[in-house]
Amino acid sequence: MFEIHREEIEWAGRKLVLETGKIARQADGAIFATYGETTVLATVVSAKSVKPGVDFFPLTVNYQEKAFAAGRIPGGYFKREGRPSERETLVSRLIDRPIRPLFPEGYRNETQVIVTVLAHDLENDPDILSMVASSAALTLSGVPFMGPVGAARVAYVNGQYKINPTLDEVKDTALDLVVAGTSDAVLMVESEAKELSEDVMLGAVMAGHSSFQPVIDAIIRLAEKAAKEPRDLILPDKTEVEVAVLAIAENDLREAYKITSKQDRYAAVDAVKAKVFGDLLPAEGEAKFPKDLVAEVFHDLQAKVVRWNILDNGIRIDGRDVKTVRPILAEVGILPRAHGSALFTRGETQALVVATLGTGEDEQLIDNLEGTYRERFLLHYNFPPYSVGEAGRMGSPGRREIGHGKLAWRAIHPMLPTPAEFPYTIRVVSEITESNGSSSMATVCGSSLALMDAGVPLKRPTAGIAMGLILEGERYAVLSDILGDEDHLGDMDFKVAGTEEGITSLQMDIKITGINEEIMRVALGQAKEGRLHILGEMAKAITGARAELGEFAPRIETLRIPTEKIREVIGTGGKVIREICEKTGAKINIEDDGTVKVASSDGNSIKAAINWIKSIATDPEVGHIYDGTVVKVVDFGAFVNFFGSKDGLVHISQLAKGRVAKTSDVVKEGDKVKVKLLGFDDRGKVRLSMRLVDQETGEDLEGKEPPQAEAGE
Repeated sequence: MFEIHREEIEWAGRKLVLETGKIARQADGAIFATYGETTVLATVVSAKSVKPGVDFFPLTVNYQEKAFAAGRIPGGYFKREGRPSERETLVSRLIDRPIRPLFPEGYRNETQVIVTVLAHDLENDPDILSMVASSAALTLSGVPFMGPVGAARVAYVNGQYKINPTLDEVKDTALDLVVAGTSDAVLMVESEAKELSEDVMLGAVMAGHSSFQPVIDAIIRLAEKAAKEPRDLILPDKTEVEVAVLAIAENDLREAYKITSKQDRYAAVDAVKAKVFGDLLPAEGEAKFPKDLVAEVFHDLQAKVVRWNILDNGIRIDGRDVKTVRPILAEVGILPRAHGSALFTRGETQALVVATLGTGEDEQLIDNLEGTYRERFLLHYNFPPYSVGEAGRMGSPGRREIGHGKLAWRAIHPMLPTPAEFPYTIRVVSEITESNGSSSMATVCGSSLALMDAGVPLKRPTAGIAMGLILEGERYAVLSDILGDEDHLGDMDFKVAGTEEGITSLQMDIKITGINEEIMRVALGQAKEGRLHILGEMAKAITGARAELGEFAPRIETLRIPTEKIREVIGTGGKVIREICEKTGAKINIEDDGTVKVASSDGNSIKAAINWIKSIATDPEVGHIYDGTVVKVVDFGAFVNFFGSKDGLVHISQLAKGRVAKTSDVVKEGDKVKVKLLGFDDRGKVRLSMRLVDQETGEDLEGKEPPQAEAGE
């Protein structure tokens, strides 16, 4: 019934199995892949024809995690998987980025890759296996794909590279890097690092590239047995169109790309395009060539003009040389009531970044296959259409926004203080207000500034820079701080973020069939120069975290109570802690180890809440002075409530100098006083002394404290 083919290899200490022919047989390509005991199903379907009017490659990658893969039932009201989680979106992008450049230029058939996680052993992350399985499914499908692609995760532990570390091992490593590529070159890198050097990062990329070569060989062996016949790919001959468009547009395009202003340059390019269309596609009469073919060739010519200028003259679109960074202006504290804010402007790219501090209640609860955990650092990136001078639809964040936000998160995350050092939940929001290249790196710079403005003690300021590449045969040019057009028309998007000490995040996407070690080394070195320059410009605004939090930021004080007292502080059904919060106005978070965090923007609220908690969880200490309230006056003294819920009787002899006939001559009910715990008598009764407090000024009034006076509770 089934014609099953499989390949099995030992890879980084675990067994990798690729199987086809049994499941999803109606898909163009399907791979049932297992690594350790983690299993995924990758399928590929590509339309047999092109939809009319499609002038791009409609590739969609969907990665989905099923809760049953980890023996779990989805949380929430609806007990089934719903919209893609942030992680599913990020892994979908991770799969997409290395395979997209390996489809032939001109292929327009709608293509969909679906990867489903079927089993998760909670040791081997499904993302690397999903990338490998997708590559294998494409290689077997008969779809024109210039693969296969391999992928690996690289950690850096004790000065050594470790391939495909387990989930537990990744937590304790200085590097979490994912690399993908072909047998000849690297196509994609994604990473988070703890201030590692350029040499260490490059070594990790090359170690990963070397490690997945046996995987590529296994896919090739499987394809030799099970691949479908390659589809016929007939692409139109563009030679005649290219000659015609070049003759009309070359000189005008060269002049247009000398204009430094983005909007003016776009207007000039649009005018050249209109001229080409007017000549080759006249409104009256017969068109000389198909419209979509003319548009495609014109786009290709745009790229060629930009690339020729850079390679021949070393001059870029805006007149810079290949290493110069655009003018930078960094500003902080621009929003009066924000906890921290910054405006970072680099050329025509601008990010308005705001940092907000919260308590443990504000942590994000994340539910995934590995279980549920809380995240205290959130970074959200928004890209409104006005940032590029367009009117567009506003909606929920797309894949681009989620991906760029995560890239900036990885860059900043290694520099954050520990929860013990700074017990706040931190949210950063980056609003891109202008964009002409590398808004994600502007987000990194702006986030660092806003966090320091908020008083978050970052280990060091962090900056980011985007590098580009123009590669023609043996000639190439690496570009620092690329423009949007250079990103769009170039061959590489290489983003490096870090501090003056080293790299914290590296992301690379290649639009050609890959680059070699030499080019990456040049790009990393040039990126370091640019990063240090940007850090210098940022230092003109702020060099470190402010000594105090902003006026409107919450204050958090921490104390520890015995774990056996946690239940008493919380109360039945949370009754006690809710009452404390309601009456004091403070927010309270209690952890399992007895750590209590009390937060409020009002210091008096914090003090009241802490005193209340202490009154429940601890006993009063001899010799300490406490604030109290007179709750009852009697002939021989006054009953005082102190330490939250403790009461004591202060003898009349302790109320003032000398004896008085009546207690009410000295104090009355409701008076605020200070009492000192002297000790306990043989019956366990509290011995107190009292100092009166001026009811208007709050100043202490001198009292008499006979050493042996006693008071009952």
